Amino acid sequence: MAPGLDAIFSPRSVAVIGASRRRDSIGFALLHNLVMEQFEGAIYPVNPSAPSIHSLKAYPSIAAIPDPVDLAVVAVPRDAVRGVVEQCLAKGVGGLVVVTAGFSETGPEGAALERELRDLVHEAGVRMIGPNCMGVLNTDPEVRLNATFAPTPAHAGSIGFVSQSGALGVAILNAAQDLGVGLTQFASMGNKADVDGNDLLEFWEDDERTNVVCMYLESFGNPRRFTEIAKRVGRKKPILVVKSGRTAEGARAATSHTGAIAGADVTVSAFLEQCGVVRANTISELFDIAKALSRCPLPAGDRVGILTNAGGPAIMATDSCINLGLSLADLSAATRAELARFLPAEASLANPVDMIASAMPADYARALDLVLSDAAVDMAMVINVTPLLATPIDVMEAVTRTAGRHSKPVLAVVMATEDFYEEMKSRPAHPPIYRFPEPAARALAQLERYAAWRRRPADEAAPDYPVDDGAVRRVLDAAPEGYLSDADAFRILRHYGIPRVAGRAVATREQALAAAEEIGYPVVAKAIGAELVHKSDVGAVKLDLRTPADLRAALSQIDAALAAKGVSATGYLVQELARGGHEVIFGMSTDPRFGPLLMFGLGGKYVEVFRDVRFGVTPLAPGEARDMIRGLRGFALLEGVRGEPGADLARLEETLLRIAQLVTRHPRILELDVNPFLAAPEGVESKALDVRIRVGPPEA
Repeated sequence: MAPGLDAIFSPRSVAVIGASRRRDSIGFALLHNLVMEQFEGAIYPVNPSAPSIHSLKAYPSIAAIPDPVDLAVVAVPRDAVRGVVEQCLAKGVGGLVVVTAGFSETGPEGAALERELRDLVHEAGVRMIGPNCMGVLNTDPEVRLNATFAPTPAHAGSIGFVSQSGALGVAILNAAQDLGVGLTQFASMGNKADVDGNDLLEFWEDDERTNVVCMYLESFGNPRRFTEIAKRVGRKKPILVVKSGRTAEGARAATSHTGAIAGADVTVSAFLEQCGVVRANTISELFDIAKALSRCPLPAGDRVGILTNAGGPAIMATDSCINLGLSLADLSAATRAELARFLPAEASLANPVDMIASAMPADYARALDLVLSDAAVDMAMVINVTPLLATPIDVMEAVTRTAGRHSKPVLAVVMATEDFYEEMKSRPAHPPIYRFPEPAARALAQLERYAAWRRRPADEAAPDYPVDDGAVRRVLDAAPEGYLSDADAFRILRHYGIPRVAGRAVATREQALAAAEEIGYPVVAKAIGAELVHKSDVGAVKLDLRTPADLRAALSQIDAALAAKGVSATGYLVQELARGGHEVIFGMSTDPRFGPLLMFGLGGKYVEVFRDVRFGVTPLAPGEARDMIRGLRGFALLEGVRGEPGADLARLEETLLRIAQLVTRHPRILELDVNPFLAAPEGVESKALDVRIRVGPPEA
């Protein structure tokens, strides 16, 4: 657990410095919430101009309070904050929440003041949340702390929530109350001068009341530390994140295929996925998923059983589940026979099981019990459109009792009036309820993805391949900033044990002809040069040249195409013509926050058109490399279709891991594309056909 946060979340006494009698002030709202939530400890308003506030004795300063103070909540003008913090530290407070704004979010002057606060609390060994935050709360009945200025209180539950935005924090608490979602603790981090999301993850790691951690983030303070903590915490409880800032402007200057495809948001998604973190696109979606994760066991697989009393919603549910990568369970003949014993003849006994509109609560209970008992079902979605002869409340009571007897997740879709949803808020011990099938299907899909990540071995480490790093370093040390020559780029692949097609870089046509004789026809001819990033775009590649005459003609065509486009070349690359297999791409671009971003996908010159790629960040474990490869939409091509042999998948995984090792050990490499890489069947050597490597300035 992160040290020092108990004084903030479980204090025995709280001082509100800047408490006010003005009802429209933050100082009044902070004190009012502490009183109205019946904080279990002592409350000390601090205001030099008021003898009492909210029927509590007020003190002119924290030094005047005769008793110890665990938590100080600071809401005074910015220029007074430093002096107040110094007084708090002199008093011996255990924790600080600085609500006051006007610090690093306003510019250099505010940032300097914020650094002063950070240095003060670090030196004193005291933890601080803020500045520029909304406060904290803890619904534990033994604490009952609401040290926020939010107008909406929080109900007790099992979700720990942290928001980087104070304003959005107010909306989050409103949404949680509207949806009947309960929290354990809530924190608005503000500027994260001291306590950040990593600290709060560690705080909730072993908290018995917190089953799910939800985070709204605008930035990652220390991504590598987040990786370490999230992978550890995620093995115990799920972490859900809404990350704002989804634009791709950062990729506009990239010249590699990887950089062009990978926007800033792609990096974040790959980073979170490898950490086992569930990402939601919106706060609403986050709560939809959080309800499922906090109330349901994890599924053993991706097979869904759907039970309904109306056909239309079941079709919507089926479409949503399939589109999200889930599968419909194939109910056994025994299950269908048992369903037929009590359902009307008009009912559909295949999955989805449509009991028709006359279904009563007892029918829901009996049918759901059969569906969940079927070995082919990993999880269930129960749909109810307001029944004719019963109430949806009665249906949900039957569903709740039945679901409680099984260890499989059950989600309910109830299309009812608003009165039903209000009533269910007071009945928390029920499966998650959704108004429509789509969000329920999305929650089931995220349950399955998180469960699959949890099933992956936790102790996998990035392999350490025997390579020639010294030779790579010599190539890089001799290279100026920019793209390496083709010869140097292929040389680096050789030093890292990545097979490549036979070829020679030459300066003249005569040398090209001699190289072709040495390699053996048929050959491929390419122009090389610093300006030639994507050779096929400018007509600088000619394939399947079978004779010297073919090669001469091809070189003339290449020279003419380059001249027409005003592009210069420094020579030619002559390679053997490799046949068989599928073209794939291995790539890497560097993200300034997360480091090397790896890419694997179906390759060739149409890679940016099809965009069938997957991303990962370093360090890359074998299971993560396997997931990147198998996660392609077109993975079936690599397995082999229509009688074609499949690719050597083990070779692809090893190549991806070798590239991850290369770019991790040699950070001067900023971008890398091995495209195409010919993925051949087992027993046939897979080979790199082309490679581009861009390096940064020489290291000091």
